[in-house]
Amino acid sequence: MCGIVGYIGDKDVVPVLINGLKKLEYRGYDSAGVALFGRDSLKVVKCKGRLAALEEKVNGDMPEGYIGIGHTRWATHGEPNDVNSHPHISQSGNIAVVHNGIIENYMKLKEFLISKGYEFVSETDTEVVAHLVEYHYKGDLVQAVMESVNELEGSYALGVICRDCQDKFVAARKDSPLIVGLGNGENFIASDIPAILEHTRDIYILEDKEIVSLTKDEVSIFNIHGAEVKKEIFHVDWDVACAEKAGYEHFMMKEMCEEPKVVRDTINPRIEGFGVNLGNTGITAEALKDIDKINIVACGTASHAGIVGKYIIEKLARIPVEVDVASEFRYREPIISRRNLVIIISQSGETIDTLFALREAKKRGARTLAVVNVVGSSIAREADDVLYTWAGPEIAVASTKAYNTQLAAMYLIALDLACKKGSIDSETAKGIIDSLKAAPDAIEEVLGNCEAIQKFASQHYNAKSIFFIGRGLDYALSMEGSLKLKEISYIHSEAYAGGELKHGTIALIEKGTLVVCSMTQKGLLEKMISNIKEVKARGAVVMAITQQSNEEVWKAADIVIEIPDIDSIIAPIVAITPMQLFAYYMALQKGCDVDKPRNLAKSVTVE
Repeated sequence: MCGIVGYIGDKDVVPVLINGLKKLEYRGYDSAGVALFGRDSLKVVKCKGRLAALEEKVNGDMPEGYIGIGHTRWATHGEPNDVNSHPHISQSGNIAVVHNGIIENYMKLKEFLISKGYEFVSETDTEVVAHLVEYHYKGDLVQAVMESVNELEGSYALGVICRDCQDKFVAARKDSPLIVGLGNGENFIASDIPAILEHTRDIYILEDKEIVSLTKDEVSIFNIHGAEVKKEIFHVDWDVACAEKAGYEHFMMKEMCEEPKVVRDTINPRIEGFGVNLGNTGITAEALKDIDKINIVACGTASHAGIVGKYIIEKLARIPVEVDVASEFRYREPIISRRNLVIIISQSGETIDTLFALREAKKRGARTLAVVNVVGSSIAREADDVLYTWAGPEIAVASTKAYNTQLAAMYLIALDLACKKGSIDSETAKGIIDSLKAAPDAIEEVLGNCEAIQKFASQHYNAKSIFFIGRGLDYALSMEGSLKLKEISYIHSEAYAGGELKHGTIALIEKGTLVVCSMTQKGLLEKMISNIKEVKARGAVVMAITQQSNEEVWKAADIVIEIPDIDSIIAPIVAITPMQLFAYYMALQKGCDVDKPRNLAKSVTVE
């Protein structure tokens, strides 16, 4: 979760670090700090709060430097305060460290270091790393870091500078993302590409247990045993403007407005005539004979896309599907074999629980297919096959466009499997593909008519608790709608299958309770109308989301948010956009920070 930036070159390091951290603040914003060399001294400035507080603190109070590391924090060990902020300094002041991840054996290491006379000032696991590197340092910083990481258990991306060797700095990674940016007379490290994109488009993607030494003119990468590693340069081909707000008030609104484009980008290259072509990613008809079951594993928003995937794969391809929350998958001793296809979904491709689930599935012999957005990410590299969603950079913490493209990917996979298995005929496949191709235009229409949602949010933003209900695919959709509202507005909400209301939940409905009903499944409309009548009889206010032609819904709900008429099976990819907009406008009315909700970070790289 935290964000890391490092620089060595001829530029003044402070603006490089601060501007880089601004691009990474979505990864953590509890506190921030920088460490650099200037006039032969190691200078550290850090503070609690948003990056703006650090920027104000460093203005006029930092020497010009040419080498430095910076950090924006999402707190794990120790509350957010000035002392627990990164960078952390060794006892002598010789070593400064920034860290993303969790050191699981830090207590054992801390006890050892205390026995050697080291004193600790913070509550963090990271301070252990600073003292440990100093303990091992005998004049060779690379060797000291190498010996230190050999003793660390857990996950880490590290940036380390040393007062005694001011011509280089060292970085290392295991289970937490870290890239190296290659410049002309300057080099960089960062947790993610946007931090350095204004300086370079050429990067190295570090693998687990790799250590890198950077000078202004040279980058050397080593494995854990000290052997040098040669890498291919990865060239970033997307525009820096993709990671900017481009005139929008918030990244979240910008990213919702990009949904029509990114869904087209995900779908169109994979559709050929009346069929789907996933290229090398697709499972061959012959290989499909050996697959008895599909497991979909993901976290949060991605797991909700997986639940939609379960519905449509089972409906179209008639293959049993089980959906697992990634953080639970490997701990329940899953029954997985070579006859399982395990689909892993992750926007970042670095979600740590999902990455570990992928490794567990591979260990048990399953074939793995990753659905990810970030090219070259850990999950993309380690899976047997990968289907990229082409959503582009997503900066807002609450996922919107990435979710729509994950849904699009699940439809493509379901259609591909169904056609190869022969469980649907060509006419049915053509109808679904035509509806899928129409989805981006339908999303565009929803985005162009959001005034009713905005007005309804302005009337109900003081709600204390909101319920989302749906049946079939609409139940899966309700889960994501509820999560989006919780994430950015801090309003308690829950999602329920419509038929489960009378099994306890309806006890919570009272006068004025807001209920959001997704009603896009035509075969279940009558059932959902009955559910609306049940909650309205107890005083609820109902907002329904349904296709324009479903006129009977108007007679039951207090307000209806219409989406264009589209096949029920494809409807979730369109109907999620009004729910995202509803969460956005509710959060705006409450004065919440839409892009950076409290306690959350974009990329979850710790267990």
